[in-house]
Amino acid sequence: MNTQFFKALSKAAATSVAALALVSGPASAQTAAPFTIQIDGSSTVFPISEAVAEGFQQTTQGRIRVAVGESGSSAGLRKFCRGEIHIADSSRPIRSSEMATCAAAGIQYVEIPVAFDGVTVVVHPSNPVRSMTVAQLRQIWAPGSRVSNFNQVGGPNLAMQLYGPGSASGTFEYFTEAVNGTARSSRTDYTPSEDDNVLVQGVANNPGGLAYFGLAYYEENQSRLHAVAIDNGNGPVAPSQASVRDGSYQPLSRPIFIYVNAAALRRPQVQQFVQYYINNAATVSERVGYVALPQAAYATYLQRAQRRQIGTAFGGRAVIGATIEQVVGRRLVQTPVSE
Repeated sequence: MNTQFFKALSKAAATSVAALALVSGPASAQTAAPFTIQIDGSSTVFPISEAVAEGFQQTTQGRIRVAVGESGSSAGLRKFCRGEIHIADSSRPIRSSEMATCAAAGIQYVEIPVAFDGVTVVVHPSNPVRSMTVAQLRQIWAPGSRVSNFNQVGGPNLAMQLYGPGSASGTFEYFTEAVNGTARSSRTDYTPSEDDNVLVQGVANNPGGLAYFGLAYYEENQSRLHAVAIDNGNGPVAPSQASVRDGSYQPLSRPIFIYVNAAALRRPQVQQFVQYYINNAATVSERVGYVALPQAAYATYLQRAQRRQIGTAFGGRAVIGATIEQVVGRRLVQTPVSE
């Protein structure tokens, strides 16, 4: 899938429509402004949400529009907890602090895992590095790290240029916790961006480049990048849909989510879109390069959306190293919906 095309489409839509409610207009249905569903957040989840939005809009004959942004998981959830968007894309579970912020603002949410991702470490194709241990990744990315050449972690004599997600990114939070042991604990002397395509370009154009981002962005750019196999103690495992699916790509496999405003789900347009999203998440996720969840899980999440079941199954923090089966088996801690 061409994420850059969908990115341009999303940004154009986002600048042309900003309403969060059904806009009042003339009595004639033909002249009424279309309802616009606003989504923002994770660049990792963006390819799924944008592809789903495009398919959904084709079914509504212009009656419902969907604008999808990609400001990063944290930025998206901030907007969500302020009531500015209907749906937040997130590449990590909602944090305890965000749960409190939403609660203080009277915002209740429905948590929908949509797929599984494998955070992918990439280098330039000319770089002979083919695998790294988690310890070597920690050497590179730990706070205060002085690693500046691949030969310091067993690679060639090649100056290292680091690229990575910015601080608003859920991928940044997950990777730093999985590799460094503490979320958001990282060296800061790298080129950051919330736009994963910027990270792709950085490594593709730099023989000493190294970056990490969602699997879909590697899948789309395999001819320009090389994925590094990760050794978590049982030998190197390359990131792929197969290794994420079977649980062998660790500790960088993780669930990715949408969070839906529960009050917005009372609107038929939003309910219709979310049901469409869940019903198509498996197909779209696989097509863009992620891993679909079991069909039984999607059936559970569809019921969750239809019933507007509020809460989270993750207790305000990421679960590092969990398999798909372990994630979908987690029980939702529910709170009642305010009517």
